[in-house]
Amino acid sequence: MNQGINVVGLYVDNQDEALAFYVDKLGFRVHTDVSNGPYRWLTVQHPDQPSFQLGLFLPGPPIHDAATAQTLLAMVAKGAMPPLVLSVDDCRASYTQLKARGVEFNQEPVDRFGSVDAGFRDPAGNGWKMIQAAKSTVSRRQAPPGHAARPRGHTAPATGLTRRGGTGLAAFVGVSTPRRKPCTHASRSPRR
Repeated sequence: MNQGINVVGLYVDNQDEALAFYVDKLGFRVHTDVSNGPYRWLTVQHPDQPSFQLGLFLPGPPIHDAATAQTLLAMVAKGAMPPLVLSVDDCRASYTQLKARGVEFNQEPVDRFGSVDAGFRDPAGNGWKMIQAAKSTVSRRQAPPGHAARPRGHTAPATGLTRRGGTGLAAFVGVSTPRRKPCTHASRSPRR
């Protein structure tokens, strides 16, 4: 049985604005756009990773009451949600490309911790960090037998952004899942 994360959602205040930003400025494509009454399920994806979607969701019914939706939107607008990570080979070049497409940066590229990073926000206020992969002395570019490695600095077809190896959105969006630690507390019994 295959399992894994295939949708990560963001709250946005206007799905049409968000769609224009992620498709026209960042180069993603629409995966799903369906409505059920007032609820709209809208996801985009990077062209190289068909199994991963970034959801652009408007808080509200049927998931949230009005007060909760308002609180969530206020938090997003303040930049209080965790940032997403866009991994690139050359942060300065990607900064120039995205800025030319109209992405407004709140942090220009900065050398930090052996790498370079920059920051921007989407129209709703969701934060993004664009991070250049640190130079490594160990090559991670060797492909397993029977697989061809992409050349270093591969350019994603639809976005034009240069990124480090890997396929699709996983190379652009950092998604981490917490690892479950075994229970060591004496008063707890192991799960069955």
